[in-house]
Amino acid sequence: MVVKRSGVTEPFSRTKVINGVRKACQGRPVTEDALALLGQRVEEAVRASGSAEVAAHDVGLAILGPLRELDLVAYLRFASVYKAFDSLEDFEAAIAELREVTRRPTADAGDAEGAGNGESGSAGGEEAVAGRTEEGGGPGGTAQLSQPARAAD
Repeated sequence: MVVKRSGVTEPFSRTKVINGVRKACQGRPVTEDALALLGQRVEEAVRASGSAEVAAHDVGLAILGPLRELDLVAYLRFASVYKAFDSLEDFEAAIAELREVTRRPTADAGDAEGAGNGESGSAGGEEAVAGRTEEGGGPGGTAQLSQPARAAD
């Protein structure tokens, strides 16, 4: 269950996550498959918390990391609403942070679990998604998220 700011609870909705992210991705080269995968990863992260209830704020944090990896412009759009940017300085700080993160060398390619982790600052502690690939990506670009490993039933 997701606890909204008003205190109302509702079931987690992957569709609601995807629809919100789709708005940020409007006009960007992001496929429906990539949105579906992002929604799946957010749901997995929320369920992995082990809590019966999760704050809507935490769902937003779970979206930011994978979205940043998927498309930097869409990330900035989503973050500007989610984090309530109200000045040019807020955008400048977020852009400076994105530039810094994209300049950092990632962990060893064989260590997908550690790729992109260790960010700090105003990003709000969002988690990086393991197993991503950056095909054709770059500063301001897009990246393809690989399929998550499936646990044996």
